[in-house]
Amino acid sequence: MAILAPSVLAADFANMERDMKMTEAAGAKWLHLDIMDGIFVPNISFGPDMVKAIRRVSTAVLDVHLMIDRPIRYVENFCKAGADYLTIHLEADTEENNLAALEKIRSFGVKPGIVVKPKTPAQALAPYIDKVDMILVMTVEPGFGGQSFMADMMPKVKKIRQMLDEKNPACHLEVDGGVDLNTAPICKENGADVLVAGSAFYKSEDKAAFAKALEA
Repeated sequence: MAILAPSVLAADFANMERDMKMTEAAGAKWLHLDIMDGIFVPNISFGPDMVKAIRRVSTAVLDVHLMIDRPIRYVENFCKAGADYLTIHLEADTEENNLAALEKIRSFGVKPGIVVKPKTPAQALAPYIDKVDMILVMTVEPGFGGQSFMADMMPKVKKIRQMLDEKNPACHLEVDGGVDLNTAPICKENGADVLVAGSAFYKSEDKAAFAKALEA
């Protein structure tokens, strides 16, 4: 059993309220919001005001993924905007600042998480394993939607699941990038329990059937 977190980046920004309600009507209980700053990744998406707007029209769990440089500067804004989970990139700052950011997130009653890019090894997560409620493994290079799934990330996902089972078994393990009905099973087999799907979900003709199949 897995949780589907449709990526808002693939929705229609001109009809965001409509698409958020359509997403929930299809059975999705989470929404994944990608925040890009044009510095940590070569693209810009949206900021806390969009999170706040979506919070007003949605009862879904808001899973906010910060792809931004030195995220400690902005975590308070995103917590106050309505995030339920707030994840930061391990590579975006020093270990000291990352740990401080995670603690700050938790102080606002939001669940903190850490994200790793494809080239970052599982072992780099050791200092964070017992400090987070979610670990997100990127199965594409962060910054753009619609990329192909990197199946060679699955040994890393499996290793992280083993690390979590030893020290923090309640922690979610999320996969983001190229997830569809063909790649979802391999993610689940290797221990992921939250799956981000963007283009595959929003372009599917039967979104309710997609959600049901992915979460099965």
